[in-house]
Amino acid sequence: MSRQIQSMTIADLSAFARTLREQIGKHDGLPSHVEMLNMLARAAGFRNFQHFKAASATAVPLEPVDLKLVEKVSRHFDRQGVLMRWPAKNSLQPLCLWALWSHMEPGRDYSDAENTALLNAWASFGDHALLRRAMADMGYVDRTPDGRTYRRIEQKPPGELSALLKKITTQDA
Repeated sequence: MSRQIQSMTIADLSAFARTLREQIGKHDGLPSHVEMLNMLARAAGFRNFQHFKAASATAVPLEPVDLKLVEKVSRHFDRQGVLMRWPAKNSLQPLCLWALWSHMEPGRDYSDAENTALLNAWASFGDHALLRRAMADMGYVDRTPDGRTYRRIEQKPPGELSALLKKITTQDA
């Protein structure tokens, strides 16, 4: 059987190297060939080598994941995935809102009280009004003109969201 050549484009070499180094550091001994392939694929933002191969075989390439952004945003969440503080940098705020958006049920109407309770459960800094307003302004939720009902707007989230959710729910204790 002939070997297929797999090419890989790395958007952020520094983040790639840091992620790969962390994985190798956690591994006992020298990784096998297959383990090394999986580590390389994970450092590039894939689940494993099979995921990388499947993505490279498809006609539509997966969008690259900005691991540096994921790392910066993850610092604003605790080990349970609760947003501890609102980032001062505007560039980090949308991904924080995507994380909150992911906790809303698709197609469900939330009353103002339910929306407030949800935001307070997933953001501990106590400013649900800021989050509610930002989510509506950024187009993540739709609200009635009187502000009594909220509904998540269904759309394709950025690739960074799944990487962020995975990182904040698997942080070491």
